[in-house]
Amino acid sequence: MTQPLNRRTFLCGATATVATVAGAGVLASMDSSLTETLGDTLEGLLQKQYQRMTPEEIQEALARIERRARRRQGVTIRCVNTPPRNQVTFGFALNLSRCIGARRCVEACFRENNCSEHNQPYIRVISLPKGSWDLTRGDHGFNPATVPEPDRWYLPVQCQQCEDPACVQACPVGATWQEPDGVVVIDYDWCIGCRYCQTACPYWARRFNWREPLVPAARMVSETHYLGNRPRMRGVMEKCTFCLQRTRQGRQPACQEACPTGARIFGNLLDPEGELRYVLEHKTVYRLKEELHTEPKFWYFTDV
Repeated sequence: MTQPLNRRTFLCGATATVATVAGAGVLASMDSSLTETLGDTLEGLLQKQYQRMTPEEIQEALARIERRARRRQGVTIRCVNTPPRNQVTFGFALNLSRCIGARRCVEACFRENNCSEHNQPYIRVISLPKGSWDLTRGDHGFNPATVPEPDRWYLPVQCQQCEDPACVQACPVGATWQEPDGVVVIDYDWCIGCRYCQTACPYWARRFNWREPLVPAARMVSETHYLGNRPRMRGVMEKCTFCLQRTRQGRQPACQEACPTGARIFGNLLDPEGELRYVLEHKTVYRLKEELHTEPKFWYFTDV
């Protein structure tokens, strides 16, 4: 029976031909897992940028990611490609009056997004003296016995999902872009690791994998998204995506669910009946570094 010719069968055939021509006889002695590894590696090298892939090519890429997780990390994951929903633009509002500096959001984000033990979390919580907005006086590594401290207030910062993102403009290869639901994403397979985007971001929201990411198998979240929390590799950027592996399926981001005080409000900016729209229409809201005109979709407010 003749096997249909596609990229995978073509590459496997090409690999075998190379081995024959080389006369080394090496590939002929390979077991099936090694052949699969080589095939996946070759296909990965030829993989298109996500936005230019056909649906069939995306499915092949998802399958490769799942196989690679089994081989490298010994875990079984499901990697999906859930698209943005129509009439949805995600946004966030954070009530600073309720933030107590517990940093449960940081921990939950780190776990949910399969972040490396070698890297910094996507969310920073800055401790500031009460009455001061001078970020140069902020403590990024505060560690008191209890929180909240009587003379401090807390400012969580993460990717602001800007409407006019400087990071996207800085990327020389189109590896990062804004999705229709407003989330700025990265194609990890297309990123060349130049870190121009990291330099351009005024919110220090992007992380670079200087080393091979370390995520213990016991901690790996198995439900992943191609543009979200799937396993990454050394030499690429990553960042908060508003947990699109969850939010595109109608769930809340992990940081929002973990907050013990309800300080975080996530939702659809286009929903006139939503809590997020209520906050934006009835509270005095602020955005970080608004003078830069990046138009963050992340607002801060207080109860005062």
